[in-house]
Amino acid sequence: MTGNEEDLTEAQRAHWQNTYAAHPGMYGEEPSAPAVHAADVFRAEGARDVLELGAGHGRDALYFTAQGFTVQATDFSPVGLQQLQAAARAQGIDQRVSTAVHDVREPLPLPDASVDAVFAHMLLCMALSTKEIQALVDDVARVLRPGGTLVYTVRHTGDAHYGAGIAHGDDIWEHGGFAVHFFPRTLVDALADGWALNEVHPFQEGHLPRRLWRITQTRPH
Repeated sequence: MTGNEEDLTEAQRAHWQNTYAAHPGMYGEEPSAPAVHAADVFRAEGARDVLELGAGHGRDALYFTAQGFTVQATDFSPVGLQQLQAAARAQGIDQRVSTAVHDVREPLPLPDASVDAVFAHMLLCMALSTKEIQALVDDVARVLRPGGTLVYTVRHTGDAHYGAGIAHGDDIWEHGGFAVHFFPRTLVDALADGWALNEVHPFQEGHLPRRLWRITQTRPH
């Protein structure tokens, strides 16, 4: 990692820490639409345990838990995960959800073939280099059991903020203090190499609106 990349990483870590501290439960209690979809996919495939990457304050992790899954939730913000844990205790489901502070630039702290499903809503399009994103997806393949499914969402190069704000290279643009790696379709296809690519579903979210893809891909048996 170069000095500039380290500076951007630390700036984004501080941004999220401060944001979660200033706006507890900032995304509300209702699950995201991609999480609702993912729960249906995971249930249909017989999944029992879910790893969520970039869980934040936990609205989706709590939803998966309430739907009967055992959930491991990771994020690089201790503040967000503390809010998740408090909400889980308040709902009486804290025995079915565990949390771990983790930076996805590092290997996942899980054994090989140890989870049924992985979910990541807008985590892969954070300020990560293409090399770091590829390494993360390779590591997701490692921890998934054969036949396990990854559902993730990313903002793409058709988004209104692509090309706006501060350019950091590698399709990463910073707008309002928030850096995003906008995905071209070629990157989606590259990340699915060696997987079964089940779906690339376009959708919109938020007020801009943000333009995203919801990608579902399965590790071969």
